Amino acid sequence: MRTFAGIIMKTKTLKKDKVNIITLGCSKNMVDSEVLSGQLLANNVDAVHENAKKDHNIVIVNTCGFIEKAKEESINTILDQVALKKKGKLDKVYVTGCLSERYKNNLEEEIPEVDAYFGTMELPNILKQFEADYKTDLMGERLLYTPQHYAYMKISEGCNRTCSFCAIPLMRGQHVSRSIESLVDEAKKLVDRGVKEVMLIAQELTYYGLDIYKQRALPELLNKLADVKGLEWIRLHYAYPSKFPMEIIDVIKERENICNYIDMPLQHASNNMLKAMKRQITREEMEDLVAAIRQRIPDICLRTTLIAGFPGETRDDVEELKTFLQKMRFDRVGIFTYSHEEGTSAFDLKDEIPAEEKEERAQEIMEVQQEISLEKNQEKVGRTMKVLIDKKEAGRYLGRTEFDSVEVDNEVIINSKKKLTVGEFVQVKITKAYDYDLEGEVIG
Repeated sequence: MRTFAGIIMKTKTLKKDKVNIITLGCSKNMVDSEVLSGQLLANNVDAVHENAKKDHNIVIVNTCGFIEKAKEESINTILDQVALKKKGKLDKVYVTGCLSERYKNNLEEEIPEVDAYFGTMELPNILKQFEADYKTDLMGERLLYTPQHYAYMKISEGCNRTCSFCAIPLMRGQHVSRSIESLVDEAKKLVDRGVKEVMLIAQELTYYGLDIYKQRALPELLNKLADVKGLEWIRLHYAYPSKFPMEIIDVIKERENICNYIDMPLQHASNNMLKAMKRQITREEMEDLVAAIRQRIPDICLRTTLIAGFPGETRDDVEELKTFLQKMRFDRVGIFTYSHEEGTSAFDLKDEIPAEEKEERAQEIMEVQQEISLEKNQEKVGRTMKVLIDKKEAGRYLGRTEFDSVEVDNEVIINSKKKLTVGEFVQVKITKAYDYDLEGEVIG
């Protein structure tokens, strides 16, 4: 405070806004946050991701609403940020993403301290809060939250499938593909920034192109992306098994920089459960599909995801799923316990299996896979494999082979006296195998 000509005047320093974006949920949400950051920065709004310095005054929480645990985490995160606002440590709290899309009215009523809620497709409206404009010329440009050498690339939004357990169409809408040209352009820009691996993500990869090209265009997209110079690995996530287009496998086989890897969530193996889940496929058809894929590419890595405790699941169904895993010997398996989601057709079914029982079933199923994973890893001992170095931790380097995606799959532990660079490819001889990881030494 100072006096001028006998008048008391207050001096105030105008501090520029700094926005912290908190991302919850899947890699698709991560891409949305990256795009949001890119748009904010292009509009001269300072934006950071999960800011450890805590020198921001505005927070945007990008929420997940996929299953009950994810919803709880999202709500708790919102409440934490609102508490900081009440203490005067934040000026504004905004909420976007799947939870906000699905429960906006409830959230506005229950947590009114949030300044505004936005759905999954309301990026321009978020930008308006900062007097910023959505810049269409920035399509494909974003701030990467991943390490510089890999990135996720969303090839479509939404889903037209009607799986009875899934709330994603309620939150993300109908399937909308991006054009091949825009995706190739984005891939080139990513490579120019040092990206060597791109992970293609969507709610459903195999549906790509049906809306804009009137045919399944993933094989064409893969060929165009494989032509991008400097793009060393292309990885496929979330392919639906029903009516799976085998042309995809042909392209994977033909193109050297497309990883011999496909993530194909099957959800169950009992025909009773598959029918109740509205998966449009039988166990026998899934077995034939896996056999056909492996016949064309014998060393392909197949990752799948399963659900334990779906309404009506019996002990016989669980045993059938375990037998299926033993027979199919998938390379990678993830498992969720069933979450009873309002708005889905399965919500009309009685969710009578206790949470503890669901967890026990999931654990029982994963114990079967654990043995398979160890056996498959032991088969790799003595092999020399191409490994991408992801990070250095506790004096050791951690990397991945083409058969492993980030965070969800195996890592290769490397003890090396020679300095390695994060983001480089090295040849590694595998010397040890664990349940879910490998260990090796650099060759050459």
